[in-house]
Amino acid sequence: MSVLSLAPTSDSEATGQVSMSQMFEKARAAQKEFEETADQALVDAAVRALGQVVYNRAEELAQMAVDESGMGVYTDKVAKCKGKSKTIWNSLKGKKSVGIIEVDEAAGIIKVAKPKGVVGAVTPVTNPVVTPLCNSMFALKGKNAIIITPHPRAAKVNKYVIDLFRAELKKLGLPEDLIQTVERPSLDITKQVMQNADVVVATGGAAMVKAAYASGKPAFGVGPGNVPVIVDRGIDYDRAAADIIAGRMFDNGIICSGEQSLIAPKDDFDQIIRAFEKNGAFYIEDPEQVQKFADTIFPDGGAISRDVVGQSVQQIAAMAGVEVPQDTKIILLKARGVGREDVLCKEKMCPVMVAIPYDTFDEAMSIARSNLFYEGKGHTAAIHSANDENIRRVGEVLPVSRVVVNQPSSTGAGGNLMNGFSPTTTLGCGSWGNNSISENLNFTHLINVSQIGLRNEGPIPTDEAIWAE
Repeated sequence: MSVLSLAPTSDSEATGQVSMSQMFEKARAAQKEFEETADQALVDAAVRALGQVVYNRAEELAQMAVDESGMGVYTDKVAKCKGKSKTIWNSLKGKKSVGIIEVDEAAGIIKVAKPKGVVGAVTPVTNPVVTPLCNSMFALKGKNAIIITPHPRAAKVNKYVIDLFRAELKKLGLPEDLIQTVERPSLDITKQVMQNADVVVATGGAAMVKAAYASGKPAFGVGPGNVPVIVDRGIDYDRAAADIIAGRMFDNGIICSGEQSLIAPKDDFDQIIRAFEKNGAFYIEDPEQVQKFADTIFPDGGAISRDVVGQSVQQIAAMAGVEVPQDTKIILLKARGVGREDVLCKEKMCPVMVAIPYDTFDEAMSIARSNLFYEGKGHTAAIHSANDENIRRVGEVLPVSRVVVNQPSSTGAGGNLMNGFSPTTTLGCGSWGNNSISENLNFTHLINVSQIGLRNEGPIPTDEAIWAE
């Protein structure tokens, strides 16, 4: 995606209905009313309502997303709508976000939550329902308003979702303009939203995220994924293969936290490949066929082809001119090197992986590190292991913000009911990925916190006590 134009856009071009300035006037008026009148119970009722409407209409919204974007899998999008809505709400309910949210008597600190104002949020074509849902739930939890700019290829379903949200707000007696969307998105309009918002959440391509950080406003962005998954020795290879395939094939591989490279022990490599084949993978080691997939996915040897993103195994194989069984779940290619030695070691937003053998566990981590430094550093790594020491070593050594253990990475890294990651659709990649956070975005990133520091009336430690070893 190209860098945003610096040319101004007229008000009449902004949304097709109202001007950009009018949108922000409405947002600020709605946010002011919300901040001044809503208590914690009403805030939580609004957040819950957003999640529940997506949960209840998951099938309809999933079909709309597939039809308009031309990407992904209907059943997986249903699961995503239901899963994200309930896990996000489950993580938010009961948490204080209004007024005094914490009293630390020992430290003499009282913390008070305050809104950031109007959130400007950018939505990718790969997640046109759950990303607006997530950002809207987080924004309202902090008593903010939000203006969403969708991807042009998913503008219709985005508008439909936002209209559902606004209807839920109206039922609660809250101002509908707490949530608005741009109906005719463009790069220049997206830039205007970023520049006028009080805080920006950018989920999308690298250029869009870079523009968010250049907007002059506080911003939370993401980096590209490229998840290496290490299979340790002596585990249940069938179970690991099933989990990894489930993660790689989910929604036709468009999830940024999806598994990308299988790093498996050389002495058990054939056994592990058989486990993958048993669970639906089609393994290809013929150099000519591997090259066909490389040319199809990365036609210029660099950027991924838009034609393969979110497409099925059968479609991609047909593009490559390679026959695969009709029931194939993922394509597993023999890697021709590690890191920059093989373009297939980059992120592939489709149900394709590469397989790389290793001798020692140190070599496995070195391979993972090489692939991450090629693309995806700061994002996520995965490991299937029964060795606690090796699991911890991965977390200590690899330049990633999260390590997913013994579960599908694509559906685990963004948080679910099976792990402790904060449920989100925005996965920070830290300074490795040029991001401001190295954790999963949640509502706490969209509030300001005032601290009241009480005078310590207790004994003050002496200098000798402070410097004592």
